Amino acid sequence: MKAILKQCKYSTDGLIPAIVQDYKTGDVLMLAYMNKLALQKTLKTKKVHFWSRSRNKLWLKGETSGNVQVLKSIAFDCDSDAVLVKVNQSGGAACHTGHRSCFFKQVRGSKLVQTGKIMFDPKKVYGK
Repeated sequence: MKAILKQCKYSTDGLIPAIVQDYKTGDVLMLAYMNKLALQKTLKTKKVHFWSRSRNKLWLKGETSGNVQVLKSIAFDCDSDAVLVKVNQSGGAACHTGHRSCFFKQVRGSKLVQTGKIMFDPKKVYGK
């Protein structure tokens, strides 16, 4: 594991972008950031961890919502400065808005249209 962590090219703030994809469908679910600890915990526990830039702390995806991401595979790009994380998404939703994917806003002509089914009510889950 140490060799993997050393080969990663982290940004100056110690982060590497992580694209999260459903391992069955190939749907892109989200983009987040990992630091060495998040990557290490993900590899060790097989549950995906990230570094929250807004909260400045490590977080386990689904720790509040219950929509945990179980690791299926990890791949790095050619420069080792981005990671592709394939997961089994429990609960059906990866986005904190309740959508399956964070990429639910699509360009249609000159408009940005929200698409996709909401899987849970974020107010009930997060109390916001």
